[in-house]
Amino acid sequence: MLRYIIASLTPAALLALACLFGGLWPLIAVLSITVFVFFMDKLSLPVPEQDSTGRGLSLLLAGVHFPLLGLGVWALGSAPYLGTLDKLLIFTGLGLFFGQISNSNAHELIHASARLPRRIGAVIYISLLHGHHVSAHLRVHHIHAATDNDPNSARLGEGFWVYAVRALRGEFMAGWRADDRHRARAWTAPSAMSHPYVGYILGGIVCLAISFAVADWPGVLAYIGIAFYAQLQLLLSDYVQHYGLRRATSKAGKPEPIGPHHSWNAPKWYSSAMMLNAPRHSDHHMRPARAFPALEVTQDTMPILPHSLPVMAVVALIPPLWRRVMDRRVKQWQKPA
Repeated sequence: MLRYIIASLTPAALLALACLFGGLWPLIAVLSITVFVFFMDKLSLPVPEQDSTGRGLSLLLAGVHFPLLGLGVWALGSAPYLGTLDKLLIFTGLGLFFGQISNSNAHELIHASARLPRRIGAVIYISLLHGHHVSAHLRVHHIHAATDNDPNSARLGEGFWVYAVRALRGEFMAGWRADDRHRARAWTAPSAMSHPYVGYILGGIVCLAISFAVADWPGVLAYIGIAFYAQLQLLLSDYVQHYGLRRATSKAGKPEPIGPHHSWNAPKWYSSAMMLNAPRHSDHHMRPARAFPALEVTQDTMPILPHSLPVMAVVALIPPLWRRVMDRRVKQWQKPA
């Protein structure tokens, strides 16, 4: 587990130093989660599958997430020793950390079999004002991925910015409707206050209030900015990992079972370790309960991205370039209807 620990926790430690001391630390922190990751991936070292659940690291990352988020809000909102450039670098680093590492960790936790880890994962998403992603991911995405019924599966030719606007609204509403259907099947009618979306919305309001208490209105603005940036990273991840791939549909309109060819994978060793193997996406969809250290990639049966997931996320920000790189690759993997 050492490579996972180093890759995921190093940026957190450097971001904490950046918030507390400024100086060169903000630049070092951003470089640790961008340029350093890029060059470490060039070493092409394997990440072997393991029997470990990785749950200890997931809980440690959850324990780091909340104080780092509070520290970041305070630093951006009221730290007197940080200049504009310092705050811009810290904001960038925090958005990348929460978007790439905390999101990946929360994703791992909400798939746990035990209730406590699932709730911790949900609270992480709530703290990023994205609590509804829990319902949308579990009740919609894992059922309808690689079909038009999943708002988080990008269509062939759809640019990221168009997708992001569609997915932000679509995910919120799809998760709400899925929760409503789930609750309607209960033996006894659940109370209105027990609806998951009540928790998501009230939890977000509590987080906004805490941000105000920590650093007044500048803290609230910093918090909203960090949360939105982290959400953008999650949307980029979903966009990249499902772009264009579609499950074949029978004459009855039923999609085929999800298979290895319905998700894009990026098995670069360091960025995969940093994101708890989230880029090993095909195996996760076929076996959602499998712990991240045990996820596998078989390059002859699974679509492989030409670069790491963070690099492809940057490419996705430029739709013409993205389509030039990816559309022909999609057609190679897409089965005829």
